[in-house]
Amino acid sequence: MFLRIVANSTLLFFAMVGTTMGQENTPPSQDRERWDRKFASSDFLYGKEPARFLADNVELLPPSGRALDVAAGEGRNSVFLACYGLEVDAVDISEVGLAKARQLADESGVNINTIVADLSVYSVTPEMYDVVVVINYLQRDLMDDLRAALKPGGILLYETYTVAQLDIPGAHHMRREYLLEPGELREMFGDFEILEYRETADEHEAVASLIARKPGG
Repeated sequence: MFLRIVANSTLLFFAMVGTTMGQENTPPSQDRERWDRKFASSDFLYGKEPARFLADNVELLPPSGRALDVAAGEGRNSVFLACYGLEVDAVDISEVGLAKARQLADESGVNINTIVADLSVYSVTPEMYDVVVVINYLQRDLMDDLRAALKPGGILLYETYTVAQLDIPGAHHMRREYLLEPGELREMFGDFEILEYRETADEHEAVASLIARKPGG
């Protein structure tokens, strides 16, 4: 039984681009409007259940502490983390998506802190988080900030699409620069302790999946 608390929102507006899927180099106002339109339906675009990779590996995360959900969208992963027992900051460019995240948190009886921000300029206090989660988002120049955001011994859980996505007939179109090259995600965090790493592909999607612990702690 979780204590029912009204979720809150911190609004931070910036001047450059950041997208939930990391797919288009558009001005931030256009990008925000695009995702606001996508999230405008009463239905949840990606559903209310967490990403399978997160749900299947949640036992590798600490059961308490502070978590950052990057490109959180409608909050399915943020709410799951909060139900698990973490204090969650959910960051996304779309206020419409984050409003639905707060709705989902309220339905689930947990609290999340939502932050409307452009990830290309959003800065995180170093060593602030015990957990950082990134699902279906790639911004290569954000990687150093994600590393710094974790406390020593903190856990990074990251999953997003690879270039093998381009070989799947009828799969969602993505520009190659927003897809991981083979082995790239593992190499980016090669100095971390790798707890889980795989690259998989089926008839729907091709992804790289990583869970790694920051040195120290």
